[in-house]
Amino acid sequence: MSATRKPQPACDQHPVISRTGPRRSESVRLAVLHAADDLLVERGFAALTIEGIAQRAGVAKQTIYRWWKSKVDILLDTLTDDAREALEWRTGQGSPEDDLTDHLQRVADFFAEPAGQVMQALLGHAQLDKETAASLRGGFLREQRERDIAGLGALLTRALAPATVDDRLVDHLVDLLLGPLYYRVLVFGKPIDKELVNTTARLVLTLAHEFTSTEPEA
Repeated sequence: MSATRKPQPACDQHPVISRTGPRRSESVRLAVLHAADDLLVERGFAALTIEGIAQRAGVAKQTIYRWWKSKVDILLDTLTDDAREALEWRTGQGSPEDDLTDHLQRVADFFAEPAGQVMQALLGHAQLDKETAASLRGGFLREQRERDIAGLGALLTRALAPATVDDRLVDHLVDLLLGPLYYRVLVFGKPIDKELVNTTARLVLTLAHEFTSTEPEA
């Protein structure tokens, strides 16, 4: 499921092929995930129900409860599927600044897509529900942060060679890199403009250069 997929009415979806064995049908899984994020965009988190998802997906409500215990679990699966590709780090194709700017632009684009709205809804609900917070932070957010640290670390290793990149510095720079984008969207509810993307990428690289030095010569 792509983060750029547009919501479609139920009549435009492919027929669902269901089965009741111990393994979940992939066509059912995708139909449910597609239905969940479409309805979230259309109706909002509060109005999203298992009954509505089942109707839109063309499956029985019991089928959904066989594999997911709540709408939050469905949305977490939706987010994980969509973000895997949308938030992937793709470095080594241009200069470090170009690669970092391109990645931040993909993050900005992600927030504007249905998958980004799923993440915003889950982050909001997590402030009120401890179980959602634990699932989100212990699963998707932890895994995405690991990917962000690895991706930024690889980019900085290339940008700062032959200097050694400190792991703690990379960890802090991930906060500085993504914090402005999350702040813009989650706190003020405003879109991320190109100027913010460019400025953030440039400042993070400047800080990385400032706090990293090569080993002194013997």
